[in-house]
Amino acid sequence: MPKIDIAAAPAAKGSAYPPPFDAPCAARARQRLGEAGGLRDFGVNLMTLSPGSWSSQRHWHSHEDEFVYIIEGEVTLVEDAGQTVLYAGDCATFPKGSGNGHHLINKSAALAVYLEVGSRHTHDLTTYSDIDMMICNADGRFVHKDRTPYPPRLDPDDD
Repeated sequence: MPKIDIAAAPAAKGSAYPPPFDAPCAARARQRLGEAGGLRDFGVNLMTLSPGSWSSQRHWHSHEDEFVYIIEGEVTLVEDAGQTVLYAGDCATFPKGSGNGHHLINKSAALAVYLEVGSRHTHDLTTYSDIDMMICNADGRFVHKDRTPYPPRLDPDDD
């Protein structure tokens, strides 16, 4: 079993959401540990949320189960039923197809760290509960709920 050098796994900051939906997630960082270890059927991400940062826009998956385990700090889970504070050692699950939009917000003054595990189903459609946006794993494009595409993100070097 190969050991993953976590320090060597690249950390991606922010999200690929189109503006202005990317702003609440700008300070989050993701290290794709599953990819670093060669996994293909499911993803394992080490996530870091700075104070005030969101994990994502509130969403649910058509074909993917999700699991989170809080390692350090605390986050507020926001879902259809309300809000729940999760502390280090707590975990939560989000079954595929539930329609229960969810995300995590770091409302504390300290850094929060958690593991995020999910399947990688090719035909998964992620629906964002509070905004007019969806994305399908098959093509990776953000679209409005009427399926019209968002404009492509501009590369800052193209200014």
